Amino acid sequence: MNRTAELGTAPVHKLLFKYALPAIIAMTATSLYNIVDSIYIGHGCGALALGALTVAKPFMDICAAFGSLVGVGASSLLAIYLGEKDYDRANRVLGNVIVMNLILSALVMVVGLIWLDPILLAFGASEATLLYAHEYMEIILYGNILTHIYFGLNAMLRSAGHPRFSMVATIVAVGVNIILDPIFIFALDMGVRGAALATVISQGVAVVWQLTKFLDRSELIRFHRGIWRLNREITGRALAIGMSPFLYNIAHCLVVIIINNQLKNFGGDLAIASYGVINRLTFIFAMMIMGLNQGMQPIAGYNYGARQYDRMLRSFYLTCIYATSVMAIVFILGECFPGAMTRIFTHDPQLIDQTIRPMRIICSSMLLIGFQMVTGNLFTSIGKAGKAIFLSLTRQVLYLIPLALWLPLLFTEPLDGVWWSIPVSDTLSAVTAVIVLLASRRSLIADPPQPA
Repeated sequence: MNRTAELGTAPVHKLLFKYALPAIIAMTATSLYNIVDSIYIGHGCGALALGALTVAKPFMDICAAFGSLVGVGASSLLAIYLGEKDYDRANRVLGNVIVMNLILSALVMVVGLIWLDPILLAFGASEATLLYAHEYMEIILYGNILTHIYFGLNAMLRSAGHPRFSMVATIVAVGVNIILDPIFIFALDMGVRGAALATVISQGVAVVWQLTKFLDRSELIRFHRGIWRLNREITGRALAIGMSPFLYNIAHCLVVIIINNQLKNFGGDLAIASYGVINRLTFIFAMMIMGLNQGMQPIAGYNYGARQYDRMLRSFYLTCIYATSVMAIVFILGECFPGAMTRIFTHDPQLIDQTIRPMRIICSSMLLIGFQMVTGNLFTSIGKAGKAIFLSLTRQVLYLIPLALWLPLLFTEPLDGVWWSIPVSDTLSAVTAVIVLLASRRSLIADPPQPA
């Protein structure tokens, strides 16, 4: 109880450091795993396998989207209930998270396995990359239940006052994955199937670690009888709050599908592989922003529930400053050292040469992304689902999809239009976030949280 009460009393900058640093370490570790995974696949299975991984990623993101629908929404709700001192409902949120994740993950697995090849073809797979993408995603889908439980419980750990325990769970998953990858890919010659199997096994190990905390009878938030029945009020609020990151992930998947297909039409499989390399570079820094957001979320949610609005806003301002500083690094790397960054992932000279210019184009707007991500997370953290959903969709649906389809028509080289659609949409979405924030600032401290 003392651990959660500090969210409303300790200095905000110390709290943000305490909660965000473990999340950043965890998310950075996840990012490094994805980079290492790509390096193993790129060097061990070839450029086409790396392109197949890029094609499979939006499918994986859709699976993750259903996990975030439950996990992020429930963890925000948990923080609000803890701020309101409603510990009974807080515990029931934990039980509902498990049940909802079991149901949704099973549905996603069944649907994904039935229509796997048509989905991958729609996502941009070609005849050359389909086999690799199928082998990878088949294993991932069989382990989808573990993935959902892993992400859901990690979100709950942070809101329950255990950011370091959550961090360790992620590091355990990443560490096991990095150890198993070369064994399965190279020693056992399993290729991309080995990479996927390593991912599933590592998440299963992490779930066992997470369960030890929620089975501890000394914990305020833990498993016990009476929390497993789905509660309409809790599930409704959790799903409403989680709808913002869910729609963001779904929209992101739709964007990747459209961009993959545009790249395939105007540049072929190597253009898709280039996009995958750039995504993996920017991904590690975007994950750091997500770590900052995860650190901010329980602080903002708790203080909003406790009506301490000045502390809520201070956590937001500090997170914006840190997020912009992080994205300045990827801006410098992408603009000044694109060739060196690409060589980390591949030794294919044609792919390296083809990636340098688009990396500079995409990284030109990196300084704006942190603010936009943190602003959307603020509204998610305090349960203002409508504004959070709107901000989640502006970059992906309102701007990026139309631009990705329209800009190639205006360029002599249509492929350039696809690349430029990304920084232009980033700029427009950041401007939109400023407008929404300024228009909502008074309501942030005027509207009390809705009673459960």
